[in-house]
Amino acid sequence: MLQSSLRALSRSCSRRSLYTLPELPYSYDALEPVVNREIMEIHHSKHHNTYVTNLNNVVPKLEAAVEAKDISTVMACQRDMVFNAGGHINHSIFWHNLSPNGGGVPDGALGDAISSTFSSFDKFKAEMSAAAIGVQGSGWAWLGVDPNTKRLGIAKCANQDPLLATTGLVPLLGFDVWEHAYYLQYKNVRPEYVGKIWDIVNWEDVAERYQGVLGK
Repeated sequence: MLQSSLRALSRSCSRRSLYTLPELPYSYDALEPVVNREIMEIHHSKHHNTYVTNLNNVVPKLEAAVEAKDISTVMACQRDMVFNAGGHINHSIFWHNLSPNGGGVPDGALGDAISSTFSSFDKFKAEMSAAAIGVQGSGWAWLGVDPNTKRLGIAKCANQDPLLATTGLVPLLGFDVWEHAYYLQYKNVRPEYVGKIWDIVNWEDVAERYQGVLGK
């Protein structure tokens, strides 16, 4: 059983194409004054790019370890895969969750679901903000939806742990609260950063993700 599982994992890795850094849907300075150009450029071109580079580097190492039936190396590579793949997944969502034309309050099915689940948008905003501010160390706060019940939920994930794999919730809206996302502008005042990021939330993108789950 173990050997067949390892062979299947190896074939999956062999078929995997290289991951690439996605382009931002706006310029580096487009989210100012909420997030300045320097942060966006470093966050995207350095941090996200590092996750992509490391992910591409670990795939052949994992493939070789599977082929050699080197369980210790497979486990080490899997840890690297979770961290770097999570970083790539999370940031690829995050960039589109933000927009220079964002902010406001969602309407339609998403707005109704938020009101139904959290009683009001203001209560949702307070709960989501508290989750983001309360992340210990580095991590993310997420609004997600259960693909089976279609119910919304808020969750915190440590480091770069991806929401779906960690909680079973499909990610809709994520707040990155790693210090590299805000420190150059907000220093150690995470609550100020979290309070301002609501002004650039791209509710159209969040609603599209929600509709995508409802349609399944």
